[in-house]
Amino acid sequence: MSNSTADPITLEIIQNSLQATADEMFAAMRKTAMSSIIYEVLDMGTGIMDAKGRLASSGAGIPAFIGVLDKAVQVIVEKFNKPGEIEPGDVFTTNDPYYGGVTHLNDIVVAMPVFADGRIIAWTANIAHNSDIGGKSPGSLSADATEIYQEGLRLPAIKIVSKGKPIKPVFEIMKANSRMPDFLEGDVWAAIASVRIGETRLRETAEKYGVEIFEKAVDAFMDFGEKVSLRELNKLPHGTFELSEEQDDGRIYNVKITISDTEFLVDLRDNPDQDDGPTNTSRDGVMVCAQMIFKSLTDPYSPCNDGSFRPLRLLTREGSVFHAREPSAIGFYFETEVRVYDLLWRCLAQHAPDRLASGHFSSICGTFIGGIHPDTGRHYTIIEPQIGGWGASKGRDGNSAIFSGFHGETYNCPAEISEARNGLIVDRMELNIPGGGEGQWTGGHGIRLDYRIRVDGSFLTAGYTRAKVLPWALDGGREGSPNHVEVLRRDGSTESYAFVSGLTVNKDDVISIRTGTGGGYGDPKARDPEAIRDDIRNGYVTAERAREIYGFAG
Repeated sequence: MSNSTADPITLEIIQNSLQATADEMFAAMRKTAMSSIIYEVLDMGTGIMDAKGRLASSGAGIPAFIGVLDKAVQVIVEKFNKPGEIEPGDVFTTNDPYYGGVTHLNDIVVAMPVFADGRIIAWTANIAHNSDIGGKSPGSLSADATEIYQEGLRLPAIKIVSKGKPIKPVFEIMKANSRMPDFLEGDVWAAIASVRIGETRLRETAEKYGVEIFEKAVDAFMDFGEKVSLRELNKLPHGTFELSEEQDDGRIYNVKITISDTEFLVDLRDNPDQDDGPTNTSRDGVMVCAQMIFKSLTDPYSPCNDGSFRPLRLLTREGSVFHAREPSAIGFYFETEVRVYDLLWRCLAQHAPDRLASGHFSSICGTFIGGIHPDTGRHYTIIEPQIGGWGASKGRDGNSAIFSGFHGETYNCPAEISEARNGLIVDRMELNIPGGGEGQWTGGHGIRLDYRIRVDGSFLTAGYTRAKVLPWALDGGREGSPNHVEVLRRDGSTESYAFVSGLTVNKDDVISIRTGTGGGYGDPKARDPEAIRDDIRNGYVTAERAREIYGFAG
């Protein structure tokens, strides 16, 4: 039964059903995935696109992942554009940043068309990090990769299910290229189950209210998103704002942001050429960074859609680190993108301090530990982002032990899961209190997480930034502290790394992860004495350092 008119209440119901569908997709994938990076950390995202691949409703998950889905679906729609190439029951996938994958090969996008009245009315899609997709190094990430061919199997926007039936050779190729084929297969099927549930829900909604009403509701939702963004854009400071910042490797990143009543223009053309390693990123990935900052500044609390970003414009230079050319390696794209995200944040923070805090630890701190499980004899690979300290803002200390703003609302893996699934011992997990981030309001603290290795011949790969150039402060606060990983060898020696690939670690060596404190806000001498006493009681600062930094007499 369908309605013949598109009254506002019906449109609102349909719009809310889009959000509910995306959330149900997320829950289904979480409950059926095999890898802890998905079901514990929630390193995934879901969303609904319209027939053209435009974002209709964002789902749950990592903001940087949700922003990938529309771009991936648009590549699929453009590639399979002949009659009969997309049929009911089909499922598509891509993981290649040069073919709609946006990020790196570990992140597999799965998408499914929704048919009603004989035509496509929407797409359901998800993305998640998979533990191993092949390549030269376990975990498919290598800090010394020089081209994408070394980073794993490329899936360049292909069909994996045809009219409801899996295309078995594709699955066999995927499994044969992975060191963890059962995990890969299980996680891909969890993704397929997720998009199928979404497809069913959207088709039922369209059948209930009518296809024309459904499509009108989607368009109206996008138009509303644009109106909200334009309204909030008028409240931001207008003008052109520029920032140059040195990076840990000595390169200078530059940004120019121009804000007017109708446009938010991000210009990243004046930046270094792409490098020979894996720390490049795609233009679409940089657009996601700009979208996240734009959404944070305009309307951070409501679901986003294509209309939300219509006032946003991005300029890049092809061949630069922010717009890499194929076949550039791109495995550690996330550290470059989080640098872009933080560069935009820092550029505008001093002009919008009511909306943006001081700098946070601002790194994914990607940590990859693997080897042979001592109890099962099977290969394991831990894939972990890390939590750290956020910057202070006016009137409030920064949060401790939270994922970076780029990574969103994800969770660290419980020690019990890591020990059981991966054959390690978690010696400790506690707040990291190295000093730094002091101010009238202080930066939040990072963590220290110690993994003890149980088997000789295991490996560590890691990629951290903000190891030298520290989290920035505002209004007289102090900079935060660095991110790094220490290897405490069983012979008593210690090694420290920010980027390392395939480092051999042996039984009773300890991998000690140290994430940074966020930047402070305001003059430390103006900090409330009672807050200083709490810091001393909690062990965040010694009485001696309180006297030195805060001028606190007791």
